[in-house]
Amino acid sequence: MKFHLVTLGCQMNKSDRERVATIIEKMGYRWTDKEETADLLGVIACSVRQKAIDKVYTKIHQWNTWKNKKNLVTFITGCLLPADREKFLKTFDIIFQISELLQFPEMLHQYGIVTPFSIRKDENFILKEEHANLHADFQTFVFDKNNKTIAGQPVLMNKPETRISEFWDIEPHYQSGFEAFIPIQNGCDKFCTFCAVPYTRGREISRPSNEILDELRKLIEKGYKSITLLGQNVNSYGLDKKGNEKTFAKLLRDIGEYGKKSEKDFWVYFTSPHPRDMNDEVLKVMSEYECLANQIHLPLQSGDDKVLIKMNRGHTIKDFYRIIESVKKYLPSATLFTDIIVGFTGETEEQFINTYSVMEKIRFNMAYVARYSPRPGAASSRWDDDVSHTIKSKRLHLLSDLLQQHSREHNKEMINKNYKVLVTGKDRKKGYLSGLTEGRIIVRFASENVKLIGNFVDVCIRSAAGFATEGTLHKVYNEELAEA
Repeated sequence: MKFHLVTLGCQMNKSDRERVATIIEKMGYRWTDKEETADLLGVIACSVRQKAIDKVYTKIHQWNTWKNKKNLVTFITGCLLPADREKFLKTFDIIFQISELLQFPEMLHQYGIVTPFSIRKDENFILKEEHANLHADFQTFVFDKNNKTIAGQPVLMNKPETRISEFWDIEPHYQSGFEAFIPIQNGCDKFCTFCAVPYTRGREISRPSNEILDELRKLIEKGYKSITLLGQNVNSYGLDKKGNEKTFAKLLRDIGEYGKKSEKDFWVYFTSPHPRDMNDEVLKVMSEYECLANQIHLPLQSGDDKVLIKMNRGHTIKDFYRIIESVKKYLPSATLFTDIIVGFTGETEEQFINTYSVMEKIRFNMAYVARYSPRPGAASSRWDDDVSHTIKSKRLHLLSDLLQQHSREHNKEMINKNYKVLVTGKDRKKGYLSGLTEGRIIVRFASENVKLIGNFVDVCIRSAAGFATEGTLHKVYNEELAEA
């Protein structure tokens, strides 16, 4: 039996996918890159953007046409709004919340699929003994002969988010041998009016710090070079524990201390912090430890105070500037990334110009600019989406052009300097490899030595474009990987 997963949305969904793959593989399925050969097809979905939901409809329409020729089961999970879940009941076979992943074997069994976790014996379904210890948190699913199956009908598990700690206990099937995501919290308490996350993932729950540190240590001991701590608001980590858990700054310090003592070479990132909770203590800790990467992703969303109030962001542009000044003080070499929404409900031309002005002043290295689209459940969905698609597109292109200009200017400053680069794979340019600097600037260089992928090298930058640089290989840190 084969399976294939489609992952949409943010890095949190990519991280969730790694745990979904673990459970499916333990049910006896093998991964396939070809959707058309799979017996089990799933989507890790994202209700935060309408574009991502549109992609789901495209996929499931195609998959359901394949059911005319073969036996096939489809499922969907991830960040799903209740309204989207209800709609997908008509098209997907199984729908469940990501925190209910450990119940997935039971759901498949209820649907009528026999796996190693649902073997018929004496008219009962039991868990085979040899599979009982595949994971300590698997329940032994027992169904007597009187259980009613619902084969042919959608399975919907729609209970409160109470099992996220069990979900975190699942050992991920990491997609990379050198880069990994570590979730440190789930949910959000901010309730920005444009955002659906509190309605798809629930309120903030912090993962125990000892689990986070254990997962990180295991990864570093295995040779991982890049770790990203994930959460909707990472810098509010621990606040839901009312003093019974570390603060985010203390968590970073513990990671930094481990990095110093281990003498291992790795970079740790985090995303995304919220400006409302960002403080100098986090930046001070980052400045003290080499393994805490000098890169900050701080979502701006809008450069106008009235729009920020309407978005319920809880900070002003003055507050944002203060944070940027602190970043420059404690981390002068850090790169700055951000998120911006154009065309939010009621955004005037003057308010957009204010956002443009903030972009001009701060000169971000990278910005992810999106057109506003209302999502059912979010507060702004009740308001008129009164900025036309044409105006949204115009504003997006203006910001994108400005960003490209600033990025090119930043990158030109790198020319004739050496940078440590984590090689991430083959470049699209034939005969070249590609990687990222500590500040996550793209670098490509001439080499066909694929043994360098997943390792650090030094590259001297020779030229720069809008969002990437090119250089020559200067040094390979692990000499055993260097070509003769």
